[in-house]
Amino acid sequence: MDKTPSCKSKKPSVGKRKNKEAADNVMQHTQLYFDIKLSQWPIVYSPQYNIGFLGMERLHPFDAGKWGRAFSFLKEARMVTDVTTVCPLEATEQDLLTVHTQRYLNSLTWSVTVAQITEVPPVAFLPNFLVQRNVLRPMRLQTGGTILAGKLALERRWAINIGGGFHHCSADKGGGFCIYADISLCIRFLFQKMADRVKKAMIIDLDAHQGNGHETDFKNDPNVYILDVFNCRIYPHDETAKVAIKRRVELECFEDDRTYLHKVETHVEGALNEFSPDVIVYNAGTDILDGDPSFTS
Repeated sequence: MDKTPSCKSKKPSVGKRKNKEAADNVMQHTQLYFDIKLSQWPIVYSPQYNIGFLGMERLHPFDAGKWGRAFSFLKEARMVTDVTTVCPLEATEQDLLTVHTQRYLNSLTWSVTVAQITEVPPVAFLPNFLVQRNVLRPMRLQTGGTILAGKLALERRWAINIGGGFHHCSADKGGGFCIYADISLCIRFLFQKMADRVKKAMIIDLDAHQGNGHETDFKNDPNVYILDVFNCRIYPHDETAKVAIKRRVELECFEDDRTYLHKVETHVEGALNEFSPDVIVYNAGTDILDGDPSFTS
């Protein structure tokens, strides 16, 4: 029987965890890891990834609809179809507690907290049930997609989530339009669920901004190697989180393609010579491109 969920499937219920012991058992009960059809590619996407809320999302330079446009481009180029694409499930509170604290998740029931993280002030005045439906649920779905992509990468040797990459969020703090720590969650799930195959992980973060979220989460973890290539002149300027970066490449504004690509190639090769990971998580930020509005923010 095919157990691959449809993009029209109902979201799983969000459970409540009362203590740490219950949170430690989440890996035995998660619905995020499931088998896909042989005819499907390990490319994860849902049309529900996109965030649209009365135009308020346009108040931030972050493009909250880029995932749909990327998928449409791939479809027009006949590189993917709806049939070959994998639709993920939404991460539940139980799943999120693998990394996040209960205190942080509870804080998201306040619209003002979400407004601060997304840097869209009017969100603070909206009823939280609307914020949950129109902002948080799409991000939980993308988070589920990143976690699933980790599993699929082991099975198919590669996988892509057309979404996620919320690298400014850590276990107890969100920021920069990043509400859930999907990169940290993906790696923690692999360490716990696939412990026999994944003991060491590498993060290659090429977003223009420093990935201070996952850096905070893995600051004292010798089994996670972080290569971060970022513009040192823009947000978040997190000096404390930089301690976790094993290979730090700080860029200046307007570096040309040749210089940039040379640095990336040199440091990726150097990182792989220093560390032998069982899995690599590549965060491909679009804001390195010339003309992206979030590059200078």
